[in-house]
Amino acid sequence: MLRVVTSLFIGAVILAVNFSSEWSVGQVSTNTTYKAFSPKWVSVDVGLQIGLGGVNITLTGTPVQQLNETINYNEEFRWRLGESYAEEYTKALEKGLPDPVLYLAEKFTPRSPCGLYNQYRLAGHYASAMLWVAFLCWLLANVMLSMPVLIYGGHMLLATGLFQLLALTFFSMATSLISPCPLRLGTAVLDTHRGPAFWITLATGLLCILLGLVMAVAHRMQPHRLKAFFNQSGEDPVLEWGSEEGGLLSPRYRSVAESPETQDIPMSEASSEMCFKEEHIKESDCAL
Repeated sequence: MLRVVTSLFIGAVILAVNFSSEWSVGQVSTNTTYKAFSPKWVSVDVGLQIGLGGVNITLTGTPVQQLNETINYNEEFRWRLGESYAEEYTKALEKGLPDPVLYLAEKFTPRSPCGLYNQYRLAGHYASAMLWVAFLCWLLANVMLSMPVLIYGGHMLLATGLFQLLALTFFSMATSLISPCPLRLGTAVLDTHRGPAFWITLATGLLCILLGLVMAVAHRMQPHRLKAFFNQSGEDPVLEWGSEEGGLLSPRYRSVAESPETQDIPMSEASSEMCFKEEHIKESDCAL
């Protein structure tokens, strides 16, 4: 039961973080303008979540009801393959979304001088690719752990963890190259930091590496216990087949020299055969 739960947890985490928008997050409470060309200010909580495929911006009023409106927005702008971030930003302008949402969304447009779009988009593509490879290694690990090749299942677990750590490396390297770009919202500045998806991926990757190393050590030192843990027989199926009737080690394929029974010939039979041969030779000479 523990093996099944652990395996499902690893696979679910890899899929969830790939589509999560909480790789880099930030939140701030501030007083800021609400609509364009309006001098009125509102008190709001602004949240920014950056994922591998886009950004998610939340705006919640404190209180929610202000200026005779309900201030509660949750907008997503995506840059995955086949989707245009610029088009989504244009639609947001046409909808007339609040100023804080449009301000943050504009910082991630391709033409923004901050350069956030190119760096985060590149980091997201590479990290997502590594996570898909990690998911494939996880599938292979489950298949091999259900077969009498446990050591290769351990190797696939190691590969699963390594590709998750590689995804974190790509995301960290690409985002660390971003030049400082302050996000000023009214009277406050929004700062971002590593989100839950980043740390969960790190923990899961280290768990996979640890499990793979434990399996490698157990296979070398206690192979029978390792097989017993995975409910597998400790006997070698090749040797079992060889000892059965019809196998390559079956007695019918053994040579006469390897036969366990020795063939003893009595001396009387041997001498009679020799005498018969000598008489036959003499009769042949007389006939000539």
